[in-house]
Amino acid sequence: MKIRFGKYELENPVALAPMEDVTDLGFRLICKEFGADIVYTEFISSEGLIRSARKSTQKLVISDKERPVGIQIFGGDPAVMAEAAKMAEEAGPDLIDINAGCWVPKVAQRGAGAGLLKDLGQMRAIIHAVKSAVSVPVTLKTRLGWDSNSITITEVAKICADEGLSALTIHARTRAQHHDGDADWDWIRRVKETAQLPIIGNGDIRTGQDALDMFRQTNCDGVMVARGAITNPWIFKEIKSLMRDGTLPSTLDLQERADTCLRHLEMEIELKGEKRALMEFRKYYHGYFHSIRNGSALRSTLVRLETLDGVREAIREFVDSSSSQVTAAAKTLTDA
Repeated sequence: MKIRFGKYELENPVALAPMEDVTDLGFRLICKEFGADIVYTEFISSEGLIRSARKSTQKLVISDKERPVGIQIFGGDPAVMAEAAKMAEEAGPDLIDINAGCWVPKVAQRGAGAGLLKDLGQMRAIIHAVKSAVSVPVTLKTRLGWDSNSITITEVAKICADEGLSALTIHARTRAQHHDGDADWDWIRRVKETAQLPIIGNGDIRTGQDALDMFRQTNCDGVMVARGAITNPWIFKEIKSLMRDGTLPSTLDLQERADTCLRHLEMEIELKGEKRALMEFRKYYHGYFHSIRNGSALRSTLVRLETLDGVREAIREFVDSSSSQVTAAAKTLTDA
């Protein structure tokens, strides 16, 4: 089943999940370059939007370069969610996504995010209010249920279809699991067998092969990558290559990783200013330099630096040093 978001018609799309403090504009653009078909903003508080809270409104910034892009909002009040959806639509996204899966206590215990899984009537009311308030497509992302004793995903899928949503994303864990244990993909398969709307699968996609396995095991219409993209931003490139011809692309060499990292950092600085960007960027260094010899030492250095010039110099020295070591090792082998 193809997924349609306005003028976009996508077959087997690979999406970047909405993640708090991760999927800002800079990271979304990088993932888009590597092949993500759909990207989502960080999740945004509906209460924060209608009160014009700076932290919430800043997350509305999107770019034409990342389309199709969705803005995700969360909240527990239908009227507030409808008003927030209108404000989000003014930012020009291609779709609005409703967060019904966030397990964080300060969200879920207030009846928002995964808290909606405890009151499907309220979930329906919110879906209806948001859908009625905007003209762009509306989707929903959720979990299997509140806990293992209350799996409600089949009922949620029916509600979403009845209300005319464009797609449903299923994170195949319960709220009680948080990120622990294994995602139960079999539930995605079971829902897909009867669902009357496109299903996007999410949970435990850490490699390109994982994405292919999810497509094959569940017959889902799309897959969504979350934490796997933080540690491997080029996972989208891997997935697309495997889907296209069954082969993995060549691994990014150190220079390519360094160049991409710096370009990403420069975008973040342009958006946020140097001091804030350097502080918030620290979480991305692991993804760019994991599995690299002495990469942990480089990361330890980078997280202490407070200027872009300092980061550039540290990375340049590391790349040069690594290249010299490779050259010296090759010469030793040749001489031998």
